[in-house]
Amino acid sequence: MTLLLQVVLLWAGAAPAPQPADEALRADLAALSTAYDYGRYAEVLSRADARIDGVGLDAATLVELHKLAGLSAFNLHRLDEAERHVAALLRLDPDFSLDPFVYPPPAVAFVEKQRRAMAAEMEFLREQRRQREAAAKAAAEERAALARQTEQQRKALEEMSRQITVRTVEKHSVLVNFVPFGAGQFQEGRVGAGIGFAVAEGVLAVVSIVGYFVYGSLITTRTLQVDTFPGTTQTIVQTGIPASLAGEAQTWRTVKVTSGIGFYAVYVAGVLDALMHYQAEVVRTQVETLPPPPAPTSAPPPDPSAPRVELAPAPHGSVGLGLGMRF
Repeated sequence: MTLLLQVVLLWAGAAPAPQPADEALRADLAALSTAYDYGRYAEVLSRADARIDGVGLDAATLVELHKLAGLSAFNLHRLDEAERHVAALLRLDPDFSLDPFVYPPPAVAFVEKQRRAMAAEMEFLREQRRQREAAAKAAAEERAALARQTEQQRKALEEMSRQITVRTVEKHSVLVNFVPFGAGQFQEGRVGAGIGFAVAEGVLAVVSIVGYFVYGSLITTRTLQVDTFPGTTQTIVQTGIPASLAGEAQTWRTVKVTSGIGFYAVYVAGVLDALMHYQAEVVRTQVETLPPPPAPTSAPPPDPSAPRVELAPAPHGSVGLGLGMRF
């Protein structure tokens, strides 16, 4: 339980978001790395310990300082200090490892041995890191979703502020209801009823007209010479339908009359229907969205190379103005 509490406290101390090191710290780290390369291990260990005890260091800087201090202590055969620094390094970065192409095998083996000894603790720290990363990702997604929602609400409010209500008053004439072919229905916007009356009246009118002309074509005219007195004749013009065409004529007469009566019947029905649905005024209301206002445009700055006219006061002691041109 004590080890777990220490691990949690160490993790909590390394949790703050890293802050960029200042120029002096970066220069000091570079100097420590150079001193380590030259084998001045005691100096590197002392200076790294002093730096580690400071405040305000980010995790990446602490990892570098513990690495230099731990390797320096290892090279000085001060294994207790080396283990302490390597353990602190692994708690900060559980996935840390030395590059075998840069560092000697004994140093790499020493770090790996310390990693195996802290395997359980490293797994705990990795799980804590995964939870932190998952929480940070969820928080970022939530912030992004909130930002999108806020932007959508802003756009919706902006669009609503540009919406206007348009009220249209349409006046209708009562005389249109007496026009055939569904004119009254079309005036009221009843397109279906208007098309029905227009088609019915049109078909009946065409049939009646056709019947009229066909019946008229069956009527023939002939001239007869009749003897009235001996030696005297009289011309008689006879107009009518021959007896051989009487049946056909009767049929076309029936078609003509029936379709005509049907036309007027449908016409009267259309007028009555139009009068029943007649409205002197029809008010329509619709919402329209105005286009967004144009972006303000600023006047371009004056061209310093362009010629311009300037007014200048007259020299001291005189009266007047000076006029000049600059190119």
